[in-house]
Amino acid sequence: MFKILTLNNISLAGLDRLPRDAYEVASEMQHPDAILLRSFNMHGMDLPESVKAVGRAGAGVNNIPVEALTASGIPVFNAPGANANAVKELVIAGLLIAARNICPAWNYARGLEGSDEVVRQQVEAGKKQFSGFELPGRTMGVIGLGAIGVKVANTALSLGMRVIGYDPEITVARAWQLSSEVQQAASIDDLLARSDAVTFHVPLVESTRCMIDADRLKSMRQGVVLLNFARNGIVDDEAVSAAIQEGKVGAYVCDFPNNLLKEHERVITLPHIGASTREAEDNCAVMVADQVREYLENGNVTNSVNFPKTVMPRNGGYRIAVVNANVPNMLGQISTSLAEARLNILDMLNKSRGELAYTLADVEDPIPDTVVREIHGIEGVLAVRTL
Repeated sequence: MFKILTLNNISLAGLDRLPRDAYEVASEMQHPDAILLRSFNMHGMDLPESVKAVGRAGAGVNNIPVEALTASGIPVFNAPGANANAVKELVIAGLLIAARNICPAWNYARGLEGSDEVVRQQVEAGKKQFSGFELPGRTMGVIGLGAIGVKVANTALSLGMRVIGYDPEITVARAWQLSSEVQQAASIDDLLARSDAVTFHVPLVESTRCMIDADRLKSMRQGVVLLNFARNGIVDDEAVSAAIQEGKVGAYVCDFPNNLLKEHERVITLPHIGASTREAEDNCAVMVADQVREYLENGNVTNSVNFPKTVMPRNGGYRIAVVNANVPNMLGQISTSLAEARLNILDMLNKSRGELAYTLADVEDPIPDTVVREIHGIEGVLAVRTL
């Protein structure tokens, strides 16, 4: 029986993927085999030694101590793309809201007082201050062409916009999904200089922190619309605030309110609802539950942020999974330990990612505890388990 600890409410659509005859799921549990969470902050959490995997029902993992888990040989799974449509729709909604000044206009209309005739007169007198612009012919810049960025780029094209994209690490799979009409920017600065609206779809790492600062804002087009539904910290709020006051930025729409922005003129802040749809929550929970289950039962790894993708069909027999430092002769030492125990290897797969490597091996006979302890004692081995 596998034990799963949930640190947030996880959609039942995902929890239902864990058979009740093989999994016990609870929000309070001793000695869990895996942890499922959404936004719970795991930094500083005392992690039970029994934990073998962590699954985030979403894409970002800033709330998870990935480096510490990697050092303990624990994979962190996420659900990239599961909420992509939800975020895409909100980005496009934000663009339309900004283009047509819908929020200021709505606030104006709600504040009108007097008889219907007086209100009508106020409407006619005041509407000119909310004049906006149409999207066809405008240029959308998309920084980050992952699952969400590709959907945003393609949708902006369908609305008649020109689209420029920038992502030096775009995958082959995403490139196939991206319309050939999307132009490639030579750099972030090249994209910013040519865009009427810019949307960000990158993680918050050291290289993206305050990506949009005062210097870059100066190089952008007058009246540019900024859309940030990725991560707080990518845009320098102080710099954007000043640029709005100067008239350089036409509008800033983001998912991260704070005291500086939440009542700021020409800023629309939303309470981090990018992935808050029933469909997205279900999709994320299903994806991460399936991945954690596959790892616990078969040792296979997909969509991990710290482990290499490792998928090996079961070939009968008995399986051992080894997490170790990516150093020379590690695979040889593991194979030697199995051979000395007269365990015939049916199949073996070794993958690496940076400084970490992961090995799966299927053998004909049961693997004695003495072999597990011997392999675990090899210098550089982080975790060993039999399946």
